[in-house]
Amino acid sequence: MQQRFGQLTTTDGNSLAYASIGAGRPLVYVSGWLSHLQLSWELPEERTFYESLAQGCRLVRYDRAGCGLSAPSTRPPSMAYELDQLAAVAANLGPEPFDLIGTSMGALVAVAWAAAHPDTVRRMVLYGGWVSGASISPPSVREHVLGLVESHWGLGSDVLTEIFAPDVGATARGKFGRYQRACSTAATARALLAMSYELDVSDLLAQVRTPTLVVHRAHDRAAPVEQAAALADGIAGAQLTVLPGRSHLPYAGDADALVATVRRFLGLRAARRGARTLTARQSEVAALISDGCTNRELAARLGIDERSAEGHVERIRLRLGFHSRAQIAAWYAARRDRPDSAE
Repeated sequence: MQQRFGQLTTTDGNSLAYASIGAGRPLVYVSGWLSHLQLSWELPEERTFYESLAQGCRLVRYDRAGCGLSAPSTRPPSMAYELDQLAAVAANLGPEPFDLIGTSMGALVAVAWAAAHPDTVRRMVLYGGWVSGASISPPSVREHVLGLVESHWGLGSDVLTEIFAPDVGATARGKFGRYQRACSTAATARALLAMSYELDVSDLLAQVRTPTLVVHRAHDRAAPVEQAAALADGIAGAQLTVLPGRSHLPYAGDADALVATVRRFLGLRAARRGARTLTARQSEVAALISDGCTNRELAARLGIDERSAEGHVERIRLRLGFHSRAQIAAWYAARRDRPDSAE
């Protein structure tokens, strides 16, 4: 899939970037804290997650003001401004109701939108959300994290990555830490994070009439699962699904289980997954990985540059649904040792 980019204008004249992939009924995605439409597409785990969601529908994402490809704004973050930005996206979709998914802080924005605009949303999914930001961590912890983000954005982003994605390897966590820092300035990151702690939708839940799925990971380190239960209890008829795992980021950990749960609720067919087979060239690379070759050694053995070798490894990892070179090595070794193996 390839992203299609566009620009929208909010009521205060701010330029808002959006991207869409796939075709069919719109599924509007309200992200959590920070986003970057282009850089997120370059993170293999995140791109795979979005492509899996978009099969059979049109997934629409946007960067909120001050993040990613969207222009900064002099207007401070608030729920009212979040809804203005979502309104600009919704106005671009046409008159038919759309599906809505809100992740993390975006779940609260989705709740507020569905309460205020019930006729615009067909079905709603809330992942990793909460009812009250004041309930997700003690005041001392919130102040410490906010201070860290403000005074040392590099260290602050690394600390938050450890909280958001404990199930991914060190290399992937490093990439995501750098990605967060590229999404916004430290000042914007702190302002948005502070807003996430201040938001409270407890008075809005009873107003939601949209069929709703609340999905959460059992040991989410950023948002207690009790908050997911509170969301589901407050919305009439809402379904609650608790999945195993610790990662707050939807595309970290067992993303396939999350995608399957969401697609089933939205009435979409199960996402297609690539067969766990490799091309001849990829099998050659996997064999070298199994022998313990680094990317530099791969490049030398194959007569290619190191960047191309890294690309081969990444494509193999994605094709097999793995998170590390060690998994590739173990998989290849197991196949090689099988009596019926063609490797």
